Amino acid sequence: MTHTSPILELQRQRMLLEIEYYAEKEAFRRQTEMTGLERKMKRGDAWFPLRVGKSFYNSLNQLTIEVFRTADADIEHNFEFGRPVIFFKAQPDSAQPSESKHRQLHYFQFTGQVSYVDGDRMVVVVPDSAPLLELQTTDQSVGVQLFFDETSYKTMFDALDRVIAAKNNRMAYLRDLFYSSAKAATFRFDPMRFPWLNPTQEKAVNEVLRSKDVAVVHGPPGTGKTTTLVEAIHETLRRESQVLVCAQSNMAVDWISEKLVDRGINVLRIGNPTRVNDKMLSFTYERRFEDHPDYAQLWAIRKTIREMRSRKKSRDERFHQKMESLKSRATELEIRINADLFGQARVIASTLVGAANRLLDGQKFGTLFIDEAAQALEAACWIPIRRASRVILAGDHCQLPPTIKSLPALKAGLGKTLMERIVENKPEVVTLLQVQYRMNEAIMQFSSEWFYDGKVVSAPQVRHRGILDYDTPMEWIATPEGIGEEFIGETFGRINRKEAELTIDTLKNYFAKIGKQRILDEQIDVGIISPYRAQVQLLRRLIKKDSTLKPYRNLVSVNTVDGFQGQERDIIVISMVRSNDDGEIGFLSDLRRMNVAITRARMKLMILGDERTLASHKFYRKLYEYVSQLKENKF
Repeated sequence: MTHTSPILELQRQRMLLEIEYYAEKEAFRRQTEMTGLERKMKRGDAWFPLRVGKSFYNSLNQLTIEVFRTADADIEHNFEFGRPVIFFKAQPDSAQPSESKHRQLHYFQFTGQVSYVDGDRMVVVVPDSAPLLELQTTDQSVGVQLFFDETSYKTMFDALDRVIAAKNNRMAYLRDLFYSSAKAATFRFDPMRFPWLNPTQEKAVNEVLRSKDVAVVHGPPGTGKTTTLVEAIHETLRRESQVLVCAQSNMAVDWISEKLVDRGINVLRIGNPTRVNDKMLSFTYERRFEDHPDYAQLWAIRKTIREMRSRKKSRDERFHQKMESLKSRATELEIRINADLFGQARVIASTLVGAANRLLDGQKFGTLFIDEAAQALEAACWIPIRRASRVILAGDHCQLPPTIKSLPALKAGLGKTLMERIVENKPEVVTLLQVQYRMNEAIMQFSSEWFYDGKVVSAPQVRHRGILDYDTPMEWIATPEGIGEEFIGETFGRINRKEAELTIDTLKNYFAKIGKQRILDEQIDVGIISPYRAQVQLLRRLIKKDSTLKPYRNLVSVNTVDGFQGQERDIIVISMVRSNDDGEIGFLSDLRRMNVAITRARMKLMILGDERTLASHKFYRKLYEYVSQLKENKF
């Protein structure tokens, strides 16, 4: 097997990341200038009009402002911790007729950063110089939208530069190892027993403990990857005092942090969670900082500093001396509080980009765990690797890939993840988890054959899961011919109205068979998935209007494939949308997305699609044949 030089390969990646950076920046500029406000709100990228609440200094001494969304509360938005935002004022466009909805946006000259979001309330960190009075006007003309995320790119470029330049250190060793087929170093010891895990999970934990350099836990859908990872972290902590745990998204960091806390492990979460509840907030850095016994004293000193600044007797020598002494006292307290918090924590958890936080400066870890590693760009993985001497990756490269906006960068290989690279170069460090606990066997079988060489099997307790007697676990409901997809809006995507209506009818018919009382008593839940965002919003509107579905509102969720990552439901209905004479299926040909969609269902999976269009692709043809076969075997 020939291997290019790691340095050349990483330089190539840096170049591809630059292409992606400029493509995203340009797309963002175009979207900001061209896209109307209504569209931004529909996409979940803007809130308007805002009710602006109070401003205050948070525990980290940052000026923050509270804002509330007052419209479109049913649209799922994309605001989350750490994302940059920009405020704007919207005025009616004088060049347009007065009844037109068209507004001119005037952007404020500063950017903010989301500190946290809870439903329709968001707290944003803003610079001290931000014109708060102007924002807090009551005339309903202020809004906020997502801004281009320059920081994440800078952090990734910086990480690539470091790893390219690394010489004679641990990072250089890991870089050269990951890019070659040289054997990774391991410890030798007899396997430990974990009777509560299945054999492949037990093997995975042992492989993690034996590895000196790297190990990969490959977890197909429903195979208990998180359970295995928590066990591996728990065992590692019997040998090391502290580990670093990272993931690509805030949601994945929340999920693993919560499971570790449930195991009684002291977790310090850098950054704020996506779900704001007391349990999640209790292990965040910010909350722990506020709860520290020395915090009240620090707060009082900072308040005095702010008051003195606003009085500004700058020529007074005593003023300067007092200011300096207060500042150094504040720094001293801050260092002491941090030393306490980091000293007590066994797990430091953050997103990959969050691992660049200055709080971690100078920190070194024996082991870094990266969860959902198959969804992260390689550049992002190198951010925390520089702080660790061995790396454990967990994920599934047969599920969702990293999101890449630039097609040329994607085609040239930017989407190839570090996990894929290691799986290719070092199959011996990979453990495949092989028993799944989620799906009826018939639902799982197709995915197992196509993606995992038929190695994934069902646990006995879920093998024959079902809702109705004599039901087929998987169905394909053909969309009537001659009714096609429509294209709406330049960047907004595709819908298929008739298929959307058929999707709702199919669900109602199935509900009628189960019976209302049973659905409510057993809380049978449903996920409706469509790969296209426009179809998702259309389906949400139809469900809202449908009075028959009213009693089940809180049991039915509609989202894109990405929105269902890591989740499961009793019933899954998928609306495929594509229907045309040319057999065009667009990004449905990324089969990893489809793998995620079809493996969310525990007991019943219904696929709605035009099989003529879809069968032009081998995967969908096979899937259609598989489902038809199931039906025949039934009767």
